[in-house]
Amino acid sequence: MHHPTDHFPILNLQKFYDGIMSDRDLLFHELIGKREIEEPHKHDFFILLLFEKGTGTHTVDFETFRLGTHQLHLVFPGQVHQWSMTDSTQGLQLMISRIWFESLLPALRFPVSYYLRHLVITLSASGYQALEQEFRAVSTDLKEKEILWELIYARVKVIVLLISKFVADNFNDYDQYQDNPIIAKFVQLIDCWYKAERSVAFYADKLNISANYLNVLSNRIFHVSASALIQDRILLEAKRLLKISNKSVKDIVFDLGFYDNASFSKFFKSHTNMTPSQFRAQP
Repeated sequence: MHHPTDHFPILNLQKFYDGIMSDRDLLFHELIGKREIEEPHKHDFFILLLFEKGTGTHTVDFETFRLGTHQLHLVFPGQVHQWSMTDSTQGLQLMISRIWFESLLPALRFPVSYYLRHLVITLSASGYQALEQEFRAVSTDLKEKEILWELIYARVKVIVLLISKFVADNFNDYDQYQDNPIIAKFVQLIDCWYKAERSVAFYADKLNISANYLNVLSNRIFHVSASALIQDRILLEAKRLLKISNKSVKDIVFDLGFYDNASFSKFFKSHTNMTPSQFRAQP
C-alpha cells in the first residue's frame, strides 16, 4: 500500500496476516526453499531473519549481503530491502510491529545507528541455537488457543538482548561507539534535518560543540568526515526515491532541497558515476 506522505510502497503487518486479528504486533514465518522479492520495498516494522543455512542474496538499503550458515539479518523500520533465496535456504523470520520495536529500544545496548552498520551477524553454533530456541518458543506460543502476548513480548525482549550481546561479541568497534553518544545524536539529527541542512556547523551548533570537533569524532568513529555522513544520508534517500517511488526526478530534486536538476545530477553522479535516470533504469 502507498503511504500518503512518503511516496514509498510500505508494507505493514496486516498485509502479511490473513486471519481475523487486525492488531497483531508480531508474526512468525518459516523460510524454506526458493523465495524472491524482486521489487525493492520498505516496511514499517522490524524484521529479524535467522538463517540456519542459505544461499542467495539479501539487499538492504542497496547494500547486498550473501546468505550463509548461522546468520542473523536485521531490517529496521523504514529500510528498503529485497532478496533472492535459493532452494537450499532454511530460516526463521520474526516481524515485529513498530510499536513493539520502539518499546524494545532500551533493550538494544547501542543506538540504532550502530546496528545499521552491522545488519548481518554471523553467529556461533551456540549463539544460533540460543536464538533458534527463542524463535521456536515464540512460534509455539502463537499457536496457543489463548495467546499470552505478555509472554511473547518477554521472549522478544530476550531475543533483542541476545542480539545486543552477539553484536558486542562480533564487532570490535562498539566500545568506541558507545563512548561517543554525541555521534549517535549526530546521526539522529541528520535523519531529522538532512533535507534542509547540509552544513556541519548547523549540526555542531545543535550538539553544542565546534564543527572541527564534530569532524574529529566522525573521522574517529566512521572514518569519514561529518560532511560525508550528511551527504551519504541524502544519497541514500535519493536512491530510495529513484528506485521505489513514482516521483519524477524534478520532484525528487525539490524534495531533497537541491537548487535545480543540474545540481542534483552533479551530486548524484559524483557519488555513483551514474545520472539519476541511469540509476532508476537499472534492473
